[in-house]
Amino acid sequence: MKALIAIPHYAQAGSGAYGSTAAGAAGRGAVLAEVLTTLHRSFGPRQSQLMNRRHNIRRRANRSASARLDLVVCTTGDSHALNGLNAGTGLFEHRPTGAEPLMLGFECHRVLAERIGDYDWYGYMEDDLILQDPLFFAKLAWFLSLAGPDALLLPHRYEIRAGSAEKLYIDGHMSADFAAPWQTVTDRPGFSGDALGLPVSFERPNNPHAGCFFLDAAQMRHWAAQPHFGDRDTGFAGPLESAASLGIMKTFRIYKTAPDSAGFLEIRHAGNRYLGNWLDKPGVPRQPAWTG
Repeated sequence: MKALIAIPHYAQAGSGAYGSTAAGAAGRGAVLAEVLTTLHRSFGPRQSQLMNRRHNIRRRANRSASARLDLVVCTTGDSHALNGLNAGTGLFEHRPTGAEPLMLGFECHRVLAERIGDYDWYGYMEDDLILQDPLFFAKLAWFLSLAGPDALLLPHRYEIRAGSAEKLYIDGHMSADFAAPWQTVTDRPGFSGDALGLPVSFERPNNPHAGCFFLDAAQMRHWAAQPHFGDRDTGFAGPLESAASLGIMKTFRIYKTAPDSAGFLEIRHAGNRYLGNWLDKPGVPRQPAWTG
């Protein structure tokens, strides 16, 4: 399997409205290094099983799910944390651009389109998402076999907090009109499948944002052929959210797993924007009010 993943990366100390402006280069660099190395640990060829400790004899591991993984990091100007990045050599390709910082995601779309025909999977990830499920692409392929190529399954983003057993999926319910101009959630609103003997339920979310997407080769060709591809429309929430969500929402029926199956496809948000910062604000109840 061959996979291409494009990652917009920006680091500039600022207000903290987005993760890319919440810390200096050192903090952003540490997060990006974890993003890159975790991808290679999960899907790359450097996985092995120790067979003899004294002589360090090993055998290759996880070859059935491994991938040729090409990662392209798109930056603008000098506002990045790639200099001295502690992520090993040869793990990514740097694509410098002259784009406005908030428009970097659309440069990633360009990278994906340039390489149509070379890969089995095409992905986009914000630079603070950590993917560590070695069966991730196998699950996406299984979903497509159930739902068809006009459907797209997005993972749930989650946060954790050091010293706590709590895990919070952060892209929850929004108002009914949040994404209504671009999707009709009542069109084939949900279905279920059976994976490894367990039921997995899928639903059309009214919050389709996940900060990432992953398309198979046919889906990538289909998206790139649409008249809206490359239009750099920023109408969904803002430029960052639009780069991750709007183009694919115009093209595919978006699904996520229902809450009871949320862990089937998930990706970790490296920060604590919600589990930490937001829920620790004055006036927010310390104890959750449960629903559903």
